[in-house]
Amino acid sequence: MYHKLSTSLLAEFIGTFALIFIGAGAGALRIGGLVGVALAHGLVVIGFAYAYGHISGTHINPAVTLGVFAAGKIDAARAFSYIVFQLAGGILGALVLRWVLGGAETGLGATTLAQNLAAGNATITITPAIGLVVEAILTFFLVNTIMNAGISGKATVPAGLAIGLTLVFCILMGGPLTGASLNPARTIGPAVASGNFSDLWVYLVGPPLGAIAAGLLYKTVFEEERGGAGHPKKK
Repeated sequence: MYHKLSTSLLAEFIGTFALIFIGAGAGALRIGGLVGVALAHGLVVIGFAYAYGHISGTHINPAVTLGVFAAGKIDAARAFSYIVFQLAGGILGALVLRWVLGGAETGLGATTLAQNLAAGNATITITPAIGLVVEAILTFFLVNTIMNAGISGKATVPAGLAIGLTLVFCILMGGPLTGASLNPARTIGPAVASGNFSDLWVYLVGPPLGAIAAGLLYKTVFEEERGGAGHPKKK
């Protein structure tokens, strides 16, 4: 499934750089509103899923790597290396974005918890605890799709498309609430580039929890018992 480690790490670095540069950039520039931001993230994932999926799996997200590790589909050393390069790619992507935009005044597309968000006749404020749960749930959806459509190899539609569209619908709902990071690198990059680390822990805990839950669910319930891919489940 994976190429040699050095090639995979380069793919993860470039892919994560692109996700933050394009995704956070769309957020900073408010291109197309929430729909535009969601599509920017989803299209990057779709594009790189086909560009690098055969090389590294196109995790481009430390939470995804943790979920894949929990499912037993990647070894610890490779998972750790992936996370290091993903974080590096995310930080560099945000720093380059800051340079392109002439500073951090745009916010660099940072993911933040909603304060006094108007929703119908109500006003919503997302507490860190609620934000953690939202991020965990949305990341669970994303990694669930990655495991069952991508890693299982049994999707009836192209896996990259399913994964990208899952990210789109997660951002459409969760974007106004938490920024719908679903990805520690997506939050850490703009945080480092802007110097704003407010509620950072929410995005370092929530997405990994959701991803690990999805990975364990796949391993214990959805994955075929013994025999691996191509073998019917034993009854």
